[in-house]
Amino acid sequence: MKRDVDIVVISDLHLGTAACRATQLLAYLKSINPGKLVLNGDIIDMEQFDRRYWPASHTKVVRRILKFTTTGIPVFYVTGNHELALRRYLDTGLDFGLLHLVDRLEWVVDDQRTLITHGDHCDRRLGVNRWIARFGSWAYDRVERFNNLINLFRHRLGRRPISLMKSLKHHITQATTWIDRFETLCAETAVNEGFDTIICGHIHQPADKYIPIADHRPRYLNCGDWVEHCTALEYAHGKWKLVHYDDLFSSTSSAQLSLDETRAVG
Repeated sequence: MKRDVDIVVISDLHLGTAACRATQLLAYLKSINPGKLVLNGDIIDMEQFDRRYWPASHTKVVRRILKFTTTGIPVFYVTGNHELALRRYLDTGLDFGLLHLVDRLEWVVDDQRTLITHGDHCDRRLGVNRWIARFGSWAYDRVERFNNLINLFRHRLGRRPISLMKSLKHHITQATTWIDRFETLCAETAVNEGFDTIICGHIHQPADKYIPIADHRPRYLNCGDWVEHCTALEYAHGKWKLVHYDDLFSSTSSAQLSLDETRAVG
């Protein structure tokens, strides 16, 4: 049975790359009946897109998203840093029925002024060079691709999946510091623009916290990704909640890959 959810926010699917967990994402999308769906950036990875790699599972994800619009559910596509080509059309008011292409969303949710943005606007303040960022994305994709292969074999051996990226982040002090700085900059953006809550993606790090900025404590939410964490943000019954694929589908291993994904990883 599908779960009724007022708002669903997902980001960093990176469709078109082998690191994308399309099988798990499709299962999640089939399990919900959202009032609104927000795609918060980096949905199709236009920077690493390889036309030789587009498995059937990725097409099914796109079809499932479009199916929401055909059943009267609005979908808001917030552009991310891997979709810079789409941003040139933002000023044209480009809409496809119930599919809306936007740079950011400013909503009032449960009396809270809420900003939904991918978050890459913070990169300049963090001193992130565009070409270094591209190399980092390329390296991240390769690590996750290798991680998927490892977890495929671990699943066959009856073992729990592991996260190489999580281990790397834990052992690299600069990564933790960078994440903290990013979250603080997002919270500052919320305060400076008069928002109570800010929802981001971009850094592939799901979070739900209040960050003190001067006399304010804006709520910082990050919906995570569908490469490493397989998480989404849901708003239902007057509350925001981070949901994890493994918690929703405990009987299905997150390490399981569809046949086309397995071939790509190999």
